[in-house]
Amino acid sequence: MLRLAVIVLLLANAGYFAWSQGHLRPWGWAPQEQAEPQRMDQQIRPETLQIMKVNPGKTSSSAPVPPPATASTAPAATSAAPSDTPPPPADPAECLQAGVFDERQAEALRAAAAGLPQGSWALEPTPIAGRWMVYMGRFEDLETLDRKRAELRARKVDHDRAGGTLEFGLSLGRFTTKEAAERELTNLGTKGVRTARVVQERPDAPGFTLRLPAVNDALRPQLDALRSAMAGKTLRSCT
Repeated sequence: MLRLAVIVLLLANAGYFAWSQGHLRPWGWAPQEQAEPQRMDQQIRPETLQIMKVNPGKTSSSAPVPPPATASTAPAATSAAPSDTPPPPADPAECLQAGVFDERQAEALRAAAAGLPQGSWALEPTPIAGRWMVYMGRFEDLETLDRKRAELRARKVDHDRAGGTLEFGLSLGRFTTKEAAERELTNLGTKGVRTARVVQERPDAPGFTLRLPAVNDALRPQLDALRSAMAGKTLRSCT
């Protein structure tokens, strides 16, 4: 029985293969053809069909890219660009000052500055500190003075003429405080100086500084009157 079943199965498979391949068509046994001849009839010149290479950077859904704008199609320029010309420079002004002036000199400056614009100048209080001197003298005559100077040179002590109301005398140093002058006197004692003493050469006094906060081209020509009253002092920058 097993052998018979195997033979039947082989015959059935061989018959199906012959049927599916159309070998039994002459006897009317063959599968129905799935053909549509009407579609073939509707084709128009199929021999002209060509396969084109598609641009990989462009998909079928992308919109066509418009051509670049030319000079005739470029949008009209908007308003003209602002001018690059820099504005004219402002009239430069600088602060100038001079001093210090004593009261007599300050009065002369006030008179000379009377014709200047209001607010263009000022005399600012600047006290003049007193000055102290290590002093040697007063000697009877120039001969005695010269002899004393020779002694100081031999001891290598710096000195000069005292001047003013302290002639004939010698200055061994000038100082802004009495204490500083006395320290120098003690130091000179170690060098053999015995007859010197500390005197006040000039007392504290009121003083003034001339200040011109904004000197421009319009004001500069008017400063000549001030210069004649400045007692030889010159204007300098306030900084």
